[in-house]
Amino acid sequence: MRTRIAVLAMATLLLTVGACGTADQPAPSTGSGGTKSVKLQLQWFVQGQFAGYIAAADRGFYQEQGLDVEILEGGVDIVPQTVLAQGQADFAIAWVPKALASREQGAQITNIGQIFQRSGTYQVSFASSNIKSPADLKGKKVGNWGFGNEFELFAAMTKAGLDPGKDVTLVQQQFDMQGLLRHDIDAAQAMSYNEYAQLLEAKDPATGQLFQPSAFSVLDWQTVGTSMLQDAVWANTSKLSDPSYQDTAVKFLTASIKGWAYCRDNPEACRDLVVKRGSKLGASHQLWQVNEVNKLVWPATAGAGMIDEAAWKATVDLSMTTKNADGQTVLTKAPEGLAYTNDYVSKALDTLKQQGVDVNGASFTPKTVTLAEGGA
Repeated sequence: MRTRIAVLAMATLLLTVGACGTADQPAPSTGSGGTKSVKLQLQWFVQGQFAGYIAAADRGFYQEQGLDVEILEGGVDIVPQTVLAQGQADFAIAWVPKALASREQGAQITNIGQIFQRSGTYQVSFASSNIKSPADLKGKKVGNWGFGNEFELFAAMTKAGLDPGKDVTLVQQQFDMQGLLRHDIDAAQAMSYNEYAQLLEAKDPATGQLFQPSAFSVLDWQTVGTSMLQDAVWANTSKLSDPSYQDTAVKFLTASIKGWAYCRDNPEACRDLVVKRGSKLGASHQLWQVNEVNKLVWPATAGAGMIDEAAWKATVDLSMTTKNADGQTVLTKAPEGLAYTNDYVSKALDTLKQQGVDVNGASFTPKTVTLAEGGA
């Protein structure tokens, strides 16, 4: 039976946007010692995906900026941009198309820092399935998580001339790779820094050894040309009219980017910080995550966190033209108002340059990470 999860997921995403931020919301509160208390809402559980923020907290970079940052874990039922819009957090990490969908429904939020310069989403299949392009998904059982994570997949199918509502069987995928490993689905959604590693941490029944990359075929939306901007720092639009909140935004970005630069140069140390914070998967998996996430952040030609206008436009264009299983698009029109700004991240980068921090990472070279069974 065809499961049209994308529509339901999108509806869930939009309906969860309740009361939005208003101009009379207070700025972050002042904590002890004159520091400002700030809440950051993550979009998932603690893991290497958020290593830069964890490093900024644990290494004292936020304290250097006079901030006391509380990092709020995400989860399946937490929509970070909604938490932000409702005033329950001061900043939030969210993918751009998801946040823009919420924004179109009334969430007053603004992208102030595009930390991930590249997308990390894959669609993975066993090599024996012979799925080498999006067109090869026709007639296949295609897994995805929904909740707005499927937009790049749908864009790729649309580009290949496939109708997601007719040409494939959409399957509700759990947030793991068991469906693919059991051959319940033909192609599974995976993040380069998480679920793809879970495949390589699993044993191949035919050999008794861990699976090798050659066992799988990977559709990378960066290569296909349907990638969208992902992890960004979002602020409350109405509160950005408050000079105090503006100042906090600059300081938060300054410390956060310093944290990402630290993780670029010290991936093992950031792995340890993530594990210490209580990550659900083990040390080798978290080192893989930090390493792969670094590839999405660095190099940053214009500076870490800068929002590239061309990449923004490509994401918006795909969001307005990509149709889901019921023929609806992510966005019905181009974003209005202050959807994004580089004003605050530019100031943060200037401060970091004065401190001698490398904000471009032009010489960044990823590591080779050896995974252990189960990510231990």
